[in-house]
Amino acid sequence: MTLFKQDRWVTLLIGVILVCFSAIILLNPEKESAGIRTVQLDKLQGNQTAAKLAPLAEAAKSALKNGETLSGGITAALHPAESFKVTPIAASLFRPETADAGAAVKAKAAPSRMAPLPAVKQAAQPLSPKPATAVKALSNNPPKVLYFSRTKLLSQEQKNEATWSYTLSQADIRQLQKIVMAEAEGEPYPGKIAVANVVLNRLRSANFPDTIKDVIYQKRQFSPVANGRLTRVTPDKESIRAVTAALSGVKEVSDDTYYFLSLKLAQDLTVHHTRKYAKTIGNHTFYK
Repeated sequence: MTLFKQDRWVTLLIGVILVCFSAIILLNPEKESAGIRTVQLDKLQGNQTAAKLAPLAEAAKSALKNGETLSGGITAALHPAESFKVTPIAASLFRPETADAGAAVKAKAAPSRMAPLPAVKQAAQPLSPKPATAVKALSNNPPKVLYFSRTKLLSQEQKNEATWSYTLSQADIRQLQKIVMAEAEGEPYPGKIAVANVVLNRLRSANFPDTIKDVIYQKRQFSPVANGRLTRVTPDKESIRAVTAALSGVKEVSDDTYYFLSLKLAQDLTVHHTRKYAKTIGNHTFYK
């Protein structure tokens, strides 16, 4: 008491502390009771809502089973601003028979293993025979004797009409093959035959030498003789075949054709200006 009387400030401080404790004690029971009341209120409202929705849930199940349309109370209870409808098609999805039908559809859609189609065998069609062409076959070997009339080379079948004949040697045939190769290499096959025809026409004519060798080596007549090409070449198969054809009577130029030249390569065009034009085969021009 003496302390309180001496220091009034201490008395005031103790009074403030007591007031604060009293206020804390008074406020806590109110908060606790308020929390209890809030929980109880929420439980009560939840129970009331569940009680209201229970009949609606039963109605929804019944409607779904019967395929009916839901509206009104359920819409107002769940979504006041929206409405929804369960159509009979949607409701039918929940029916047992619909599930069975869906399973049947899946079963139909499943790919089935089809038996492979039997292979169709077609009878092989025999190729229609090509029409036969009457072509006189030439012998692979040249004749041994040539037959001439006064104006032409005769075939072997026309030998009875001959006015004179010429017996061929292997050297003659080889020389003829070499001159054809040297003069007509790179020319078409008919052009090769035509070169051989010219040599044989000269052999028949009285205006030229009497042997194949002399005809070929006559001065200033065949350029391969002058430039030495004739001795260097080896006849190919086509040149050999062309010579055999010419000796057998095949003619690409007439029997009065005695000259030929290449207008692109010839330096002396006297024949071109003085002789009668006969024919052009490849790069060679033939004259009578």
